[in-house]
Amino acid sequence: MSSRTLKRAPRTLSVVSLALLFALFAGACGSPPSSPAASGGGGAGASGGGTGGTCVTAAAPRDLTGWKSAATTASIVPQLISSQQVCGRNRMVFGFTSVITNSSGQQEVVSTGGPDLAAKVAFYDLARDPFNPFMSADASFLWAIEGRAGVYVVNVTYPEAGEWGAEFTTSKAGGTPQTIRVRYEVQAEGAMPGLGATVPAVKTATLADVGGDVKQISTDPNPNPRFYQLSEDQAIAQHKPFVLVFATPAFCTSQVCGPTLEKVKALADQFPDVTFINVEPYRLRYSAGRLQLLLDANGQLQPNDAAHAFNLLSEPWIYVVDSKGVVTGSFEVLAGPDELKAAIDAARKG
Repeated sequence: MSSRTLKRAPRTLSVVSLALLFALFAGACGSPPSSPAASGGGGAGASGGGTGGTCVTAAAPRDLTGWKSAATTASIVPQLISSQQVCGRNRMVFGFTSVITNSSGQQEVVSTGGPDLAAKVAFYDLARDPFNPFMSADASFLWAIEGRAGVYVVNVTYPEAGEWGAEFTTSKAGGTPQTIRVRYEVQAEGAMPGLGATVPAVKTATLADVGGDVKQISTDPNPNPRFYQLSEDQAIAQHKPFVLVFATPAFCTSQVCGPTLEKVKALADQFPDVTFINVEPYRLRYSAGRLQLLLDANGQLQPNDAAHAFNLLSEPWIYVVDSKGVVTGSFEVLAGPDELKAAIDAARKG
């Protein structure tokens, strides 16, 4: 399969999904890092790892009956976490929040989803037919932080770009189902390399670069040396299938980099023939015995060369790549064990 040209990376990683992740995970993780959160452009509401490429863009819908923006009275509100949705195959990540009154009498937004709350999503191509869904699917719940906070994922293939709608229906045993609709944009082409695209080759930090001192290249408090043996460009040159994890446990704006990286580390032993690579996505410097952020003139986080090469929209992000450099798996926030295993198996066969 051929590669496609990537757009120039944004100066900072997208805040679209990060603000929603704060709402979903803040109570479970504590406060975000003291450094400023990433900000900048990153797509319209939805996200995923679509195939992208040439795609028809539908005309703007004329009849949005039942889809016009309006205040909702539902007690559970869906939040689209994904940075983008692209024409072709996608993985939509979302969560549910609700507003509660805490013990101090103040209102706060809290994560509501869980394995006991089932979710189904109906997708509408609003330009073609706002009344009948193009497809529907059950979403799967995944713990981002085991037993404390999680997200839902659902796979969808968009035949065209344009304005789409998602109808979320939730149901809990003994409860009354709720249905809420959300409008979002499907882009003709994604900013990042999607499924079936060829990834860029970029130098990433290895133990050989720092005399074996992993603290100089990783903020993981319990690093696995296997994740720092080979640079991403070396894996491509040697035609090795690999799993690339953009995650910074110490400076993660989404607060789930550490848990996501731990999940990948736990799976690595099952695939001794696959290269695993962890990359810090921000510019850092090693000083006073630890890695520290290099902020820009405005005090903002700065994506490093690897994040720019992939045009990274948010973090954490997991890529699975075959021996030809072709993407077989693209996962924003986290990947379920079955999802990740399937992508790795596909990469090993590629």
